[in-house]
Amino acid sequence: MSPQRRQRSRRLAFIAAGIVSSVALAAAPGHTAGVADDGEPPGPAAAKQTPAFGAYLDYGPRGVARMDELSAWLGGAELRVGHTYLPGDRWSNIEGAPNFLEKWAEWRKAKDDRLFVLNVPMLERNEAGVGDREVARMLKQGAAGEFDDHFRTLGKRLVDLGVPDTVVVLGWEMNGTTYTHRCGPDPESWKKYWNRAVTAMRSVPGQKFRFDFTPSRGRDAVPWTQCYPGDDVVDIVGMDSYDQPRGMSFDEQVKEPYGLQEHVDFATAHHKPISYPEWGLFRNGDNEEYMRRMLKWIDEKKPLYNTVTDYCPHGVWQCKDNPDAAKVYRDLLSGRDGGPTDPTDPTDPTKPTGPTEPTDPTDPTKPSACTPVELSDWVQHWLGDKKLCVRIDWWNGRSPS
Repeated sequence: MSPQRRQRSRRLAFIAAGIVSSVALAAAPGHTAGVADDGEPPGPAAAKQTPAFGAYLDYGPRGVARMDELSAWLGGAELRVGHTYLPGDRWSNIEGAPNFLEKWAEWRKAKDDRLFVLNVPMLERNEAGVGDREVARMLKQGAAGEFDDHFRTLGKRLVDLGVPDTVVVLGWEMNGTTYTHRCGPDPESWKKYWNRAVTAMRSVPGQKFRFDFTPSRGRDAVPWTQCYPGDDVVDIVGMDSYDQPRGMSFDEQVKEPYGLQEHVDFATAHHKPISYPEWGLFRNGDNEEYMRRMLKWIDEKKPLYNTVTDYCPHGVWQCKDNPDAAKVYRDLLSGRDGGPTDPTDPTDPTKPTGPTEPTDPTDPTKPSACTPVELSDWVQHWLGDKKLCVRIDWWNGRSPS
């Protein structure tokens, strides 16, 4: 699930943020194995044989800056993957609106071994609660090629920014009900639409994109295997896997239908590397056993990359609600792929905010009775130096409730 969605549904509980990421040293999934045992993952001494890692810390430039702080907290560990999400409110943002991707491109190009992972919605109004009938209609439009130009535009923008090797997590968690780009209302049209979008982006000269098919763990609304669009248009088989539902052990998360083991087995059968674009704590609180077992699973299976979601209730560094799991994460990953430095805590104690839907500016020719509007950092970054305000007289004398 995206940070935008969580921000809306749990606004009183926490605020979405962050870029969490990890890159595996091996590009293929590990051997198919049974349930992981209770042994601890190898520590820093075995760092060179285990996957690299990172964290989702915020959408924009602040998230990029915080990666250095997290690295210091982890004893100089090198974060080799940056991960962010394109807003799905309108097509202009799904195309990669100006000033959103530039800092990520700069970060990626700073070192050759870095990986940039970008979640791309397949439909606008992606978190607007669109009904199944309308979703089915739009999926048919996509399958017919009506949205191809949007994906060509995004592909060209990424190539022009110098990140033609971006990993594109297209239409993530399609097996659920959260997003407009869900598969359930019409799986056949969804698969055809995925093919159209991938083909459009691959048509851009100079591209080297890899496309990550990433359902959520378990069956959810439909079995995710029913949505798989084909080996020729999928480069990576991912899985978003949080510690849920309440009371489910890690062993059950491994063994359940369409769970962690089936994910590895499916990818192996299709000769694809695996990934974990989103993972972290959730319904079972500060669960240090989950953290230890998930890190061991990652070390054994060696995904191409993994990204822990570092904001409450999922995270470890920016979320103070999970001290026991945070200690496990820090102890087991500290110093990997980098020399030790003095650990630091986040300098900004506030939880980062996610983007809200951009709004149109008010009429600049009628500034009277205009009240400034406080915007999220992402929207203000999108607007640049411009400010928004609301004219009270527009409400015919009524203040907005």
